[in-house]
Amino acid sequence: MEKSDTTKKTSSHKKEVCPICGGIGYVRHERSIDDPDFGILEVCECQRARKQKESTRRLYQVSNLDVFKNMTFENFAINGIGGGLEINKTLEVAFNTSQNYAHHLKGWLLLMGGFGCGKTHLAAAIANQVVSFGVETLFLTVPDLLDWLRFTFSSQETTYEKRFEEIRDIKFLVLDDLGTQNATAWAQEKLFQIINYRYVHKLPTVITTNLSWAQIEDRVGSRLQDRELVVKVQIDAQDFRNPLADGEVSPISSLSQISSHRTFKIFSTRKSEKLPSDAQKSLDQAFYVAQQFADKPNGWLVLMGMYGTGKTHLAAAIGKYRAALGEEPIFTVVPDLLDHLRATFSPTSSVSYDNIFNQVRTTKLLILDDLGTQSATPWAREKLYQVLNFRYETKLPTVITTSATLKEIDPRIRSRMMDERVCQIYKIIVPPYQGKPKKN
Repeated sequence: MEKSDTTKKTSSHKKEVCPICGGIGYVRHERSIDDPDFGILEVCECQRARKQKESTRRLYQVSNLDVFKNMTFENFAINGIGGGLEINKTLEVAFNTSQNYAHHLKGWLLLMGGFGCGKTHLAAAIANQVVSFGVETLFLTVPDLLDWLRFTFSSQETTYEKRFEEIRDIKFLVLDDLGTQNATAWAQEKLFQIINYRYVHKLPTVITTNLSWAQIEDRVGSRLQDRELVVKVQIDAQDFRNPLADGEVSPISSLSQISSHRTFKIFSTRKSEKLPSDAQKSLDQAFYVAQQFADKPNGWLVLMGMYGTGKTHLAAAIGKYRAALGEEPIFTVVPDLLDHLRATFSPTSSVSYDNIFNQVRTTKLLILDDLGTQSATPWAREKLYQVLNFRYETKLPTVITTSATLKEIDPRIRSRMMDERVCQIYKIIVPPYQGKPKKN
């Protein structure tokens, strides 16, 4: 008896090896020859994970989130800093709402509250999580957004139209610090065009602001009050970065907040570590020069080196030494200084831009920590140059720490640093300090 031609036919292909993990990378499953998926090559889990990781890395590069990569939901202080139960409740509501928004990415989220209450952290946490989901994201402070657009007028790499469309059409956009921008007619119009486009097309957007409703430009405010699209959360909490009493002005200098161990007396020259001779020499020399500068501040002192090499400790020790003599040096981390300057643009700011700018520019001793970690926008570069150029011309004592190389520093500032008549540069080439070794 002959076999029927209708006998079920199957395919059994050899499993191929994944070039990444060495395991099963590609496989064709056994299926009926009539199955539409017969013979199709499928990618293994290892390959999928690798492609997802590469996609996330690429998205992260274009998101402008590098400075905010450590702002996550996991490390957000949901209880604030000593506030009452009601204040903590607003942080809890903002935290839960932000987490929920990051998962669903529907509509707009508006975070309102005073300076330093946690708005930016939550907005960045949302953005970091959304990027990990593979969504194209862009995180911009409003002044940086406008700087990005202005920069295109002199750029040969891109056009204004292309940059404007990139910002306007991005799948997910975070606009941080609405209200800190320079409120020119041009700036207001560009900002409205972006916000209105995303409003009309209902593109997922997060906006943070310390303005009240009455202070927001009317056209933007009308969009933000659309309850069908926008979820508004008000945060009533003290400044995370500087918990002062109500009505007290934030000082520019953070010297008083630096740990008391940042003194010359406590500084370790790490003799017990048996460092290479050239490394030990660079540390000893920096320690000696910092002490000499503290005793008689003159010109500029630049301390260069990797993170954890003692630059900030020595800079703070100089400041504390001068403070003990009755002076009031200004010690500030460069990104924090720029935040203070931006905050003065807000109508609710209790101090003027000119007030803070002139304090920094003319103080008897200025200590700038971590030059090079700031957002390198044209506005930021210009403000730093204006401060340092004035101090260079007037030869006012200035201490700068940086982990950047000279080539990475703004050429205008670098040229001032290279003037040996005014500036001393010392490179600390020791490995990062790991703490005291344990005793056996």
